[in-house]
Amino acid sequence: MSGNNEVEAKRVFIGAGCNRVVNNVSWGASGLVSFGAQNAVAIFSPKTAQILTTLPGHKASVNCTHWLPSSKFAYKAKHLDRHYLLSGDTDGIIILWELSTLNNNWRHVLQLPQSHKKGVTCITAYMVSETDAMFASASSDGVVNLWDVSFPSQPSDECKVLCLDTLSVDSKAIVTLSLAELPQSPGRFVLAMGGLDNKIKLYCGERTGKFTSVCELKGHTDWIRSLDFSLTLQSTEETTSSIMLVSSSQDKVIRIWKLVLVGDVGSWQREITLASYIEGPVFVSGKFTYQISVESVLIGHEDWVYSVEWQPPVTDHQPLSILSASMDKTMMIWRPEKKTGVWVNVVCVGELSHCALGFYGGHWSPDGASILAHGYGGSFHLWRNVSSSRESENWQMQKVPSGHFAAVTDIAWARTGEYLLSVSHDQTTRVFSSWKSDEGSEHWRELARPQVHGHDINCVAMVQGKGNHRFVSGAEEKVVRVFEAPLSFLKTLNHTCSGREGSFPEDLQADVQVLGANMSALGLSQKPIYLHSSSEPLERNDGGEGLETFETVPEAAPTELKEPPIEDQLAFHTLWPESHKLYGHGNELFSLCCDHNGSLVASSCKAQSAAMAEIWLWEVGTWKAVGRLQSHSLTVTNLEFSYDDTLLLSVSRDRHFSVFSIKRTDSGEVSHKLMAKVEAHKRIIWACSWNPMGHQFATSSRDKTVKIWSIEKDARIKQVLALPQFGSSVTAVAWTGLDHKDKSGCIAVGMESGLIELWNIKVKETEEEGTTATAALALRLESFMCHVSAVNRLAWRPTEKSETNQSMLRLTSCGDDNCVRVFDFKF
Repeated sequence: MSGNNEVEAKRVFIGAGCNRVVNNVSWGASGLVSFGAQNAVAIFSPKTAQILTTLPGHKASVNCTHWLPSSKFAYKAKHLDRHYLLSGDTDGIIILWELSTLNNNWRHVLQLPQSHKKGVTCITAYMVSETDAMFASASSDGVVNLWDVSFPSQPSDECKVLCLDTLSVDSKAIVTLSLAELPQSPGRFVLAMGGLDNKIKLYCGERTGKFTSVCELKGHTDWIRSLDFSLTLQSTEETTSSIMLVSSSQDKVIRIWKLVLVGDVGSWQREITLASYIEGPVFVSGKFTYQISVESVLIGHEDWVYSVEWQPPVTDHQPLSILSASMDKTMMIWRPEKKTGVWVNVVCVGELSHCALGFYGGHWSPDGASILAHGYGGSFHLWRNVSSSRESENWQMQKVPSGHFAAVTDIAWARTGEYLLSVSHDQTTRVFSSWKSDEGSEHWRELARPQVHGHDINCVAMVQGKGNHRFVSGAEEKVVRVFEAPLSFLKTLNHTCSGREGSFPEDLQADVQVLGANMSALGLSQKPIYLHSSSEPLERNDGGEGLETFETVPEAAPTELKEPPIEDQLAFHTLWPESHKLYGHGNELFSLCCDHNGSLVASSCKAQSAAMAEIWLWEVGTWKAVGRLQSHSLTVTNLEFSYDDTLLLSVSRDRHFSVFSIKRTDSGEVSHKLMAKVEAHKRIIWACSWNPMGHQFATSSRDKTVKIWSIEKDARIKQVLALPQFGSSVTAVAWTGLDHKDKSGCIAVGMESGLIELWNIKVKETEEEGTTATAALALRLESFMCHVSAVNRLAWRPTEKSETNQSMLRLTSCGDDNCVRVFDFKF
């Protein structure tokens, strides 16, 4: 394969969870949803439930995103060629992005010139026209900036952004904002802000600049969490026009305030009487006087109400309908009754399983027919009103993207590549696989959550060989845990794209007696549920008089899933039973691997001394320790068996790699011997990978290099090649074969900056010179396709030995940006 052949890259899948912050999610008039996933801004389409792309640019965790125009102004933005998005991070930086709807291309437009000194907590905007908007951003040091932005009418023009005013409102954080135009005075705006002092502050001003404080609204007894202005209400009885403000707080109460125009400044006077205190404060802005009164107090939630939002108008008429989301795991829709005008709760969705821990925010779709919540576990929950009649409503759960909500530390393919297994610091192990959709395209979904743990998980390895699907995982604890697939998972796997031709045939599945697994109270061990156990669920808390304690864990009900599971099922009913615990290491587990034959597992743990840095070998099946390999003096960061299983390669923080020869006697005993230990790099070695077609391997390091080594005939190890220095520390490397005849392969290189490159490698072996190799850059993935933070692991999908020259190769990667990614490459 010559280096000038163009390699094509295609994005197949991105799995990511949402950052655990309020104001993090925004649903735009474009119909797309934006959210922060660590330092990335992720965009997903609710129609396909797939994450479309991630936007790189922030150097800190993304706190809030806001579309211009958002769903609130969708009625003004029917046929826009370009939509814009604002995102703010914990460093106080705000970035403006542009989406061209014609070709779905994203572009980083600009970073706002004046950044906040502390993290951005909230962004709100008001679309004055299709090309003009005002927006405000608040930060955790109590400073609010007001901006004017005008979008280009021609593609060649640039966006203009102007900072109108900076308000130092409070010494404490301002956590929510809302902007609106004052009734009957175009060009005059009112800005509401809420924070930690339980008062809603109102500021008024013009588009040209200074905003002044006009009044404070008291009534809430805890932090204000969310504010939202309605658009102007056209009512029939009143001649004056008004707008409404809805506020929610940690005091579990939602308040609706009405802001009414009461007259000109000169003509309108009022006597200060007792009644005027009840009617509410009055303020002057421009040449009009306005009064604010409490319209309604909504009580119904049982915990903090994190967000409230008015239903977006379909025409320019504001519907009287409010969506609230709360930590009590419910979202409610409130509307006034037709006859009495009393606000009541008409829809309540949620009531999730106990591990959801409540909602951080709720949002309307632009057409008002869908509502989206995001929860504590980084998960999304989407309901759609599927009722055809206008009178009755029927809200049904819809599919949403899911993924880890913390750094993804390791990833592995199933034996024949039918699914992916990833582990993360969010203490879960997840299975992703592709489902055939109705249109025939493959859509990836989370299929199961085999392990929900009480410690951060660092490493995972699939057990190769025959028999049931098994994996081993290692967390921030000294035990290696072995898991085996239950029957419910095996049956579900048959409904996926590649599950049918999988590696575990139907007739053998009859031997599997375990249907699923139950979570233990501490979240450490998972007990099996057997097929022939009693059908009545046991009272597991010994009849504790029905006390709702945190220790009560509901019985899991594992079933065969005909379609991708939703969050509720994943959290409980897709666990795998733990079959063994392997004790031996003295510190937290760090790296695991299994040989290709499926007979040995090697493990290593964090180490500051040679005694701790031992590599343990475990025999698959009996799970006895059959070897302790000594060589390194610090943590062994990566392990891999050669493809013929005769050699084990280890790389370490001590900048050395070691090669051990592994021999098996006829009686099944395993002997091992250290062949070589070489100081290979100037800094920590992060990763290593064997050539599938020979005894060559690659190592990658913090010194920004990748080196290729070969084991010669006389068991000598020589460096064959060093790739040119990379831009940042190389944290992951993976080698795959392309063509057996001319021993060509491809090395994927992942960096701390999140970027991924592919290099073509050719290995030649001659009698005179021994092994030589040549390398050429095949492809540098563009940054919009790559990770936004360090790549932690790369893995090529396993291919059959018989396929000599492959044109399609599939690569998966995982990183600190909470993302699991799958790419297809066409060579």
